[in-house]
Amino acid sequence: MEKMKIVFATNNQHKLEEIRQILGPGFEVLSLADIGCHEDIPETGDTLMENALQKADYVFRKYHYDCFADDTGLEVDALGGEPGVYSARYASMEPPTDPSSPISPIPPKSHDSEANMALLLKKLGENNNRSARFCTVIALIQKIGGLDCAYKIKFFIGTVEGEITRERSGCEGFGYDPIFRPEGYDKTFAELGADVKNKISHRAIATKKLADYLKGTKDTH
Repeated sequence: MEKMKIVFATNNQHKLEEIRQILGPGFEVLSLADIGCHEDIPETGDTLMENALQKADYVFRKYHYDCFADDTGLEVDALGGEPGVYSARYASMEPPTDPSSPISPIPPKSHDSEANMALLLKKLGENNNRSARFCTVIALIQKIGGLDCAYKIKFFIGTVEGEITRERSGCEGFGYDPIFRPEGYDKTFAELGADVKNKISHRAIATKKLADYLKGTKDTH
């Protein structure tokens, strides 16, 4: 049986291996590098859904492949939902302490996990309301009848409730994993390890929904 070819708008090898494992041998999942896409795809949306769709739509229109893309955010209740859609850029968006000073420190670069965690913990301070959640949104665009001009869009959402710890714990994972303790567990994502996290995480939930849908559509062809 012919494999279903689809692009995952990422070059993150961890994400690629995870989705390839979940979808199985009936699918050929291509990365951005695999299709020759080396440009920096913009993410200018105000929501996770907008960003995920923006990435998938970019690949679909320029490279004419069925495509899916994801975006993830951490929402902290006591901070009004921050950092949310700006999770990866959180610390880099913070203004300098003294912008008028000629020796003001250079703000951290985007995707600086240590700086992002430090800022989040600083803003929370001693607040006892530590409730938070991780949310992943996957946007999928597929051609209808093999035509570029006819397509359908589907979204798949995964959410995990939890809390922000008062200090970092664990050395596995990435992003905010060392300070996020999922509901029902006494360890952070970074302490639980990849095997457990990949079964219960927000991304795993959204990816499973995507996989079930794709397998269903494949079986009907």
